[in-house]
Amino acid sequence: MKAFMDHDFLLDTPTAKSLYEKFADMTKIPVLDYHCHINPKEIYEDRKYENIAQVWLGGDHYKWRQMRTNGVDEKYITGDASDREKFQKWAETLPRLIGNPLYHWSHLELRYYFGYQGNLNGDTAQEVWDLCNAKLNSDEFTVRNIIRKSNVKLICTTDDPIDSLEWHEKIKADDSFEVQVLPAWRPDKINNIEKPEFRSYIDKLSEVSGVKVTDMGSLYEAIVKRLDFFAGHGCKVSDHALEYVMYAPADEKELEAILKKGLNGESISAEESLKYKTAMMICLAKEYHKRGWVMQLHYGCKRDNNALMYEKLGPDTGYDCINNYAPSAQLADFLNALSATDEVPKTIIYSLNPNDDQAIGTILGCFQGGGVRNKLQQGSAWWFNDHYVGMTNQMKSLANLSALGNFVGMLTDSRSFLSYTRHDYFRRILCGLIGGWVENGEYPDDEKLLGEIVKGISFNNAVDYFEFDLEKV
Repeated sequence: MKAFMDHDFLLDTPTAKSLYEKFADMTKIPVLDYHCHINPKEIYEDRKYENIAQVWLGGDHYKWRQMRTNGVDEKYITGDASDREKFQKWAETLPRLIGNPLYHWSHLELRYYFGYQGNLNGDTAQEVWDLCNAKLNSDEFTVRNIIRKSNVKLICTTDDPIDSLEWHEKIKADDSFEVQVLPAWRPDKINNIEKPEFRSYIDKLSEVSGVKVTDMGSLYEAIVKRLDFFAGHGCKVSDHALEYVMYAPADEKELEAILKKGLNGESISAEESLKYKTAMMICLAKEYHKRGWVMQLHYGCKRDNNALMYEKLGPDTGYDCINNYAPSAQLADFLNALSATDEVPKTIIYSLNPNDDQAIGTILGCFQGGGVRNKLQQGSAWWFNDHYVGMTNQMKSLANLSALGNFVGMLTDSRSFLSYTRHDYFRRILCGLIGGWVENGEYPDDEKLLGEIVKGISFNNAVDYFEFDLEKV
């Protein structure tokens, strides 16, 4: 019997162990986190956390969902209970999560950052609380030092087009911090014309861009000015949260009428919303292509399903689910509209529904080219899928239908500074998968080729694909 989460965790063959040790170990091969939700202000201010509950449970809706599933009262999740009480309830929940990635993630973080080799449960909660808090209260565990300890070389945050990017400016000007922290463009609020806050948001866009938005032409002008502003701060990545990738083309007259209704605060029909969003996505994609940016499309999520809890807590609190409606024909038509003028940008597509993997794989193959390896990519297993089965299936699908060796690999998509061990989890699964193929005679035992593939997926491919100013390993 193997020891619990030992040195060779998830590495079942000699080849897998060798690949991990030489080409994937986080202490040797750095991390490039090209999509996350951490706060650049906390990086600049070099925040120091008071306790492990603040790091683990503050805003982590993954854990919140499981605590609710385990019957924990909301008081101990998002309520007014003390941090110590909340941590206790999480510690009591964790042993129930056998087979759940949160069990692995939590213990990987305890081992990697805090040196704790035991098992967190209700009985050991005080021991873990004391150990972690003693380290978190030391200068060794400020936010910047956690990032350094994680061997991170570059971070892309998630930023609204109207953001001032002041914290990115301050980080860049601070010579004492060597890790690059770049903004990523997230224009969802520009797209969401059907929402009641659209009009006030466009007013803010007008203010920061210096362009009064009154029609589609002035809206495009305001967007381009903000894109230029982001590009001036090193941005090379966009990200979109969509219900699905839509394609509902409309003529200019229709679009002007729809925008006018949105600016006047009038009700927008579902058909009008789709037409407006299609036009905006086409416009934005062409701008990304012009600038050499990467467009990330996240879809397949139905959000805020519990209306009662949404009223109490707001969005991103653990009440989202997988949506099974994502018409592949519209995704293909959207890309085809860009291809017609040779303006398809580098694109990464993620669906929250793993049933979409094969459709994505076949669609991407229709639009490759331009001298870029896998110009269109399927993104890593996302959110409800970033577990052993989800990651394995996504990479197998990618291998079956595309070129796994060109994959840009893992990202945290996280709000926690301790989430970088998810890269280790991913790399172990990657090495286990490839090692199994080699030992089964499905790929040659050529260390040079295998090393290039594993280092590429772990780090180097993302450096090339995003064209970041980083040295490869």
